[in-house]
Amino acid sequence: MPDVLQERNGVAVLVCDPDGPVLATTEAALDLIGTAGFGGAELVAVPAARLDPSFFSLGTRFAGEIMQKFVNYRLRLAVVGDISAHLAASGALRALVAESNRHGQVWFVPDLAALDARLAAR
Repeated sequence: MPDVLQERNGVAVLVCDPDGPVLATTEAALDLIGTAGFGGAELVAVPAARLDPSFFSLGTRFAGEIMQKFVNYRLRLAVVGDISAHLAASGALRALVAESNRHGQVWFVPDLAALDARLAAR
């Protein structure tokens, strides 16, 4: 399935195809942000599997760069999928995920149902 714009609990969400290209550069993230903005999305749901492994290694600063791009363009980001192996390997990542999930700009959720629940609660 291609990336598709959906309304989920009153929010325009670009739901990214799990089999789409891996986001391995900030340029790829900017392309995705442009697609989302052009389509009128307020939030982009990116499968965790589409993020380059360096995203989950905070020492690379890749996660921070990507998250900052979304903030700069006033677009929310949801990382969707099981990241438990990454969390088990990094206390810093666990802290980032916990802090992000307390706010509304970037969320880490296990699946689209959890994203829907978060959107409904807002």
